[in-house]
Amino acid sequence: MELLLTVLGVVLILEGIPWFLSPSTIKKVYAQMLILPERHLRFMGLSAMLGGLLLVYLIRG
Repeated sequence: MELLLTVLGVVLILEGIPWFLSPSTIKKVYAQMLILPERHLRFMGLSAMLGGLLLVYLIRG
């Protein structure tokens, strides 16, 4: 449980950095994402999940 909460904390820190450093850029990126077809967004989500899974696999083996 401690590891899960630590990972969640790190994720929140990493997710918050772009919003803190350049909120206007993030708003522009989100606006551009609104016009993308859903299949592109799903592909980006799948790619992120597979990349995360690969990273965990390589680290935890």
